[in-house]
Amino acid sequence: MAKLATICYIDNGEGFLLLYRNKKANDIHEGKWISVGGKFELGETPEACAIREIKEETGLTATNLDLKGIITFPNFQHDGEDWYSFVYRVREFTGQLNKDSDEGRLEWIPYNQILDMPTWEGDYIYLRWILEDAPFFSAQFTYDEAENLVDHSVVFHGNETKEV
Repeated sequence: MAKLATICYIDNGEGFLLLYRNKKANDIHEGKWISVGGKFELGETPEACAIREIKEETGLTATNLDLKGIITFPNFQHDGEDWYSFVYRVREFTGQLNKDSDEGRLEWIPYNQILDMPTWEGDYIYLRWILEDAPFFSAQFTYDEAENLVDHSVVFHGNETKEV
């Protein structure tokens, strides 16, 4: 089985809006700084999902989405389901930020501090790609049941395709 989701890094020109997850019971992301985003609803496109999730979680309305890549997380929650996530960098948005999310605390993190925030091990890898404006990527990150990154791979697409 597969689940579809979005990962949305909102960029204000100085840093990314990150969500510190600390409010949901039994949250696999608890104690981590992550992007906003979430699961597709029936019939949604990746863009519609990203816009809806950003609005629900932040109060902001994304007006331009930059699709940076797609990440596969095989059996992420060890329930037999693979997650396929569309990764966006959002530099254009309107509205008033609601800092109090149902899932945690939203905070603008300067670019030079993003890689110091506690998060998933794989996030540090693909966050570098986003910060460096790397070519479009298709990646896979595999975690064990103790939430340790055990494997990852990537193919960058652009003028030439290369695997790392």
